[in-house]
Amino acid sequence: MNKINNKVVDIDLDDPKFRIKPYQQIIASCTGAFITSVFVTPLDVVKIRLQTQQKAMLSNKCFLYCNGLMDHLCPCTNGKMPEWMRRNGKFNGTVDALVKISKTEGLTSLWSGLSPTLILAVPATVIYFVSYEQLRLYLKDTYNKEFRKKPGNMEQPFWIPILAGGTARIWAATLVSPLELIRTKMQSQRLSYAEITQALKKVVKYSGVSGLWMGLGSTLLRDVPFSAIYWLNYETIKKIFYSSQHTFTFNLAAGAVAGSIAAIFTIPFDVVKTHRQIEMGEKEIYSDKPIRSSNTWTIIQRIYYQNGLKGLFTGLTPRLVKVAPACAIMIATFEHGKHFFQIYNANKARECEVDRDIHLLQHKSNSRE
Repeated sequence: MNKINNKVVDIDLDDPKFRIKPYQQIIASCTGAFITSVFVTPLDVVKIRLQTQQKAMLSNKCFLYCNGLMDHLCPCTNGKMPEWMRRNGKFNGTVDALVKISKTEGLTSLWSGLSPTLILAVPATVIYFVSYEQLRLYLKDTYNKEFRKKPGNMEQPFWIPILAGGTARIWAATLVSPLELIRTKMQSQRLSYAEITQALKKVVKYSGVSGLWMGLGSTLLRDVPFSAIYWLNYETIKKIFYSSQHTFTFNLAAGAVAGSIAAIFTIPFDVVKTHRQIEMGEKEIYSDKPIRSSNTWTIIQRIYYQNGLKGLFTGLTPRLVKVAPACAIMIATFEHGKHFFQIYNANKARECEVDRDIHLLQHKSNSRE
């Protein structure tokens, strides 16, 4: 039972007659994308800085000092080390990174890359959420039609959110991968837009247009399982608490729990993704003869050999601190907007039915006269 504009509607919101249209899904997802991006960008900056720091320390180069005394042990980077590494020193965790970055670079530096993040988030979110909803409902309809289920008894097997979530993430990640590359470079080295432009020109020159999709494989390796695990958990939580009212607060909690579980399982692939995209900066931008970065398995082996299992979970805390509220805000906002439009569509459908019934009664009355 739902109420809007003083009208009470008691319907199955997954009924095909009341489903929201794609343009309504776009509106519902855009607001959440903007709020989420502004909120989590500082945490994303910290996560990438920590992973970049680990990469610098594993690359057998002098991390903090380059004075000629230790060159036989760790060769110098010849001034190519990001400036923030020299200014901040070594980060000892998430809070330490937040404090040092704010103190040495200014508070606004925590929002480095916000512009490409917003440009990335809106189209990516729209593509992702609209694709997921359309695929989920299509698969659900197909499944129930096959087993001749009626609208009131429609079922959603566990594999539907897994398949729909994974497929939707592939579309979204592939289309916005170049923007993801730009955002990662801006947050890891705090490059200016002019430096980013020059870097991208070099990538295209030496690797072709496909170089703009550097790291897509490791991104998909992280995002597709994350999406599948996330939607499976979220839909399962909704199913378990089907009898309770799915309020905004409920969706916040469900999104946070589902996102946290998915983040823990996929953090090693997030570390690999960052390493590959930062390695692209060292090999393809700064060297005279740029070459391709290492493959995913090679990077995993190197991280594990140098830093153990702990190395594959670098940045887990800021990732969890980022992912949990991000998933919570995004899904709660989306579900709230979707719910609004579902009720709106249902009321419009009911009004049309009432108008049609009145018209029929008037027609019958006129016929009798």
